[in-house]
Amino acid sequence: MTPIGAAEQRAQNLGKQNDAEDRQRGLRAWTSTLDDEIEQMAEDPELQQQEKAPQAALPLAKVFSRKSTASFDPGPAPDGGLTAWIQVFCTHLTIFTTFGFFTSFGVYQTYYENTLGIAPSTISWIGSIQVFFLFGIGAFTGRATDAGLFRPVYVAGTVFQLVGIFTMAESTKLWQLFLSQGVCLGIANGLQFCPSMALVSTYFVRRRAFALGFTALGSCTGGVVFPIVVQQCLPTLGFPWTIRIIGFIMLVLNVITISLFRTRLPPRRTGPIVDWDSFKEAPYSLYCAGMFFAFWGLYFAFFYVGSYGRNVLGVSYQQSINLLLVQICMGFVFRLLPTYYADKIGSLNTLIPFVFICGIMMYGWIGVHSVGSLYAFAVIYGSASAVIQALWPAVIGSLSRTPDLKKTGVRMGMAFTIVSFSSFTGPPLAGALIQQHGGIYTYANVWAGTSFFMGGSLLVATRFALVGWDWRARV
Repeated sequence: MTPIGAAEQRAQNLGKQNDAEDRQRGLRAWTSTLDDEIEQMAEDPELQQQEKAPQAALPLAKVFSRKSTASFDPGPAPDGGLTAWIQVFCTHLTIFTTFGFFTSFGVYQTYYENTLGIAPSTISWIGSIQVFFLFGIGAFTGRATDAGLFRPVYVAGTVFQLVGIFTMAESTKLWQLFLSQGVCLGIANGLQFCPSMALVSTYFVRRRAFALGFTALGSCTGGVVFPIVVQQCLPTLGFPWTIRIIGFIMLVLNVITISLFRTRLPPRRTGPIVDWDSFKEAPYSLYCAGMFFAFWGLYFAFFYVGSYGRNVLGVSYQQSINLLLVQICMGFVFRLLPTYYADKIGSLNTLIPFVFICGIMMYGWIGVHSVGSLYAFAVIYGSASAVIQALWPAVIGSLSRTPDLKKTGVRMGMAFTIVSFSSFTGPPLAGALIQQHGGIYTYANVWAGTSFFMGGSLLVATRFALVGWDWRARV
């Protein structure tokens, strides 16, 4: 055998060995990361063979270009596998410590009203600024995720979170709580929430709604665990040690997530923080506007259902926490079951009816005059609102005319930033309406219900912009 022939033989052997390693690591050469092309290739084996054929003819080229193929061509979204589901689990824990802690703000709303003697609308600003930062800096953290800075951004969020929770334990005045619980924890949530949601979206295409629905369960587990900790520890240990215990829980979970998170796509170094071209697409713009109005009224009940029970119906503080827990616990079912069917009939198709249900329940709250009916309201509203919170990020990826996984972070971050303004102003506005009318909730209920109906109508318009009047289309 000639030296040239021996070299070619060695190159072929190395090519086969590298192919085997690529299959084990899930790194396959793929022409693009567009969602529709990925789905087409995943479902059509013949197309996959066509992609492989040219590579087999150039083994020597593959050897010399191995670094670029493995580093910059990650292949299609796996839609499963151990690594992908570990990312889902880590994001679940992230939402546990971020969104879960925020969801339980109703516990602190009632406690601060009774201990600090401050108007409900004033206290609401603490929770509102927290959720504002959670969503509001999404445009920046989402773009940073696309640029390959996921880990530095996430670790920075961990630092802010631990500083915020342990300084909150030492807070005794409103301005101290505003800075620690509102600003510091809010920034922490924003640095962790959007990047982790965007990361999971890069691992899934066909099963994206179910995967994101499972991650969204973290707001339920956190929203249940943290109020129970407060309920059990606050009477015996006091406020400082109750918050420190929550801080140690956050510390342990952050160590786990930092150790296990893995990015999949190569960095997209160039590109603006805001992708203005996305707003030129009617479906994306209509959807962002619709979710703005939906989130405007969404957290009103989470902040005030306990206060309504305590101040209007006269229930105990412990029972007001139980009302919040019932409302949150409904998400354990309704963040998973609807998302499972959403992958079959379409996420937007599933989302729209539940937005209108929330609007109906807000109007129905006007007629709640007993503890039993308030529990019924908490069950139904908690179920419908859980679907909204679980599904709305999954819809974002299907709104572009040319879906591109590499823009997942920036497009999701832009949508998060838009809803941050409605989430920020909604609860304080509701509190101001309640205070303005002498503790009567009717005006706040009408405002929130109308907001949901406006949001639902814009979502219907989004669907029309995508598929017209084809009611059988899966969107």
